[in-house]
Amino acid sequence: MQPASSSLQLAELTADNVVEACRIKVKQGQERFVAPVAESLAEAYVHRETAWPRLILDDGRVVGFVMGNFDPENEISAFRAGIWRLNVQDLEQGRGYGRFAVAAVADEARRRGFSRITVLWIPGEGGPEGFYLKLGFRPTGEEMGGEVVGELQL
Repeated sequence: MQPASSSLQLAELTADNVVEACRIKVKQGQERFVAPVAESLAEAYVHRETAWPRLILDDGRVVGFVMGNFDPENEISAFRAGIWRLNVQDLEQGRGYGRFAVAAVADEARRRGFSRITVLWIPGEGGPEGFYLKLGFRPTGEEMGGEVVGELQL
């Protein structure tokens, strides 16, 4: 089942929705592939100049979280524009919310003048590699801290 695209939007984090954001839980077994939203928000706080955290909403209902990062001067090319986190609520997975979030980060990157975005993933059974490959990301051949670096040309 695919959600109606007109019902999907991204929202900034606020005092009114931060607790709900922290309640997002991925499927059991996926926890080893993505940090909890609360940890992502702490990272966004300390990287507030470059981090781009957003809730994924479907008709106003929180279904996930995505955090992009836009840092054109970063000495590490994989950290100049890309996806740092993507968490979709366990029972909401497979409905197009992750695809919507990736497209939104890509759109924001284009708006800022970038020609590619990156994502890092931990390889393994049940991990996000297949999802990112289906969306057009390709491994660069680099690894960072045991994670594969993937890129999507925009």
